[in-house]
Amino acid sequence: MISIIITAYKEEKTIGKAIESFLDNNLKEKYEILVFAPDKPTLDIVKSYSKKYPQIKAIKDNGKGKPSALNQAFKIAKGDILILSDGDVYVSENAVESLLKEFNNLKIGAVSGHPVSINDKKNKLGYWSHLLTWIADLRRKKALKIHKKFYCSGYLYAIRKNLVKKIPENTLSDDGIISYMIHEKGYNISYSSDSKVYVKYPDNLKDWIKQKKRSAGGYNQIKEWTKKEMRSFSKESLGIFQVLQYPENLIEFWWTFELILIRLYLWFLIFIDINLKKKDFEKIWVRIESTK
Repeated sequence: MISIIITAYKEEKTIGKAIESFLDNNLKEKYEILVFAPDKPTLDIVKSYSKKYPQIKAIKDNGKGKPSALNQAFKIAKGDILILSDGDVYVSENAVESLLKEFNNLKIGAVSGHPVSINDKKNKLGYWSHLLTWIADLRRKKALKIHKKFYCSGYLYAIRKNLVKKIPENTLSDDGIISYMIHEKGYNISYSSDSKVYVKYPDNLKDWIKQKKRSAGGYNQIKEWTKKEMRSFSKESLGIFQVLQYPENLIEFWWTFELILIRLYLWFLIFIDINLKKKDFEKIWVRIESTK
């Protein structure tokens, strides 16, 4: 049996599409879809699906954030494999089967899906989202080929049940800490490029910085906890030449240059907030409205 776990918050406009995309996978395995949300509008939409599909369950979480909701899910889920996703994204028709087949290798503890941007590439922030998802796909494929450790995408990934029973509820990066814990237990992480998850990224700079600060800051937080570097400014700097392979015209080259500069600024903000100001979970984990 597999458990599809969707965490959501105020996503009544998108949760239906998220659920339907998993139903469209026409799964042969026995499965359940557990949707965790603290708000009534989202849960009411889920309950409307439950009337037709009894394997779909709406579960009210405690409203303390995604890590807390995942801890609740780890206790309730019945599946041998847990597929984790969000209420504001949707997956491709073959996404689940492509994830599951990687677990035929008993050394695999988790499998990452492949985020794909649905933003318009003709504007700067949309272009940035396409560039960054392209390079993430490239790097995961390369890491898989040379047997190098890499980490799952929180938009869509699958793990073996019981490898992770609880994560810190103040973590900024659930996918990062879960990936770290699975590696520490001696399991490998695989990647399914065919398991696409379609994501709307921020469409304004303020939200873009908030989201990236939360994501990169999460890896910096894990470094503080474990004393092991998962992601850093120095590591990211090595990818500048890869990034410069992506643009196809002068305006895209200019947007790429701007992205490099803003990423430098981003790492400066992360250092200030995490290392110097020691900001807590609630101040950094903020809802990104333009991705909904």
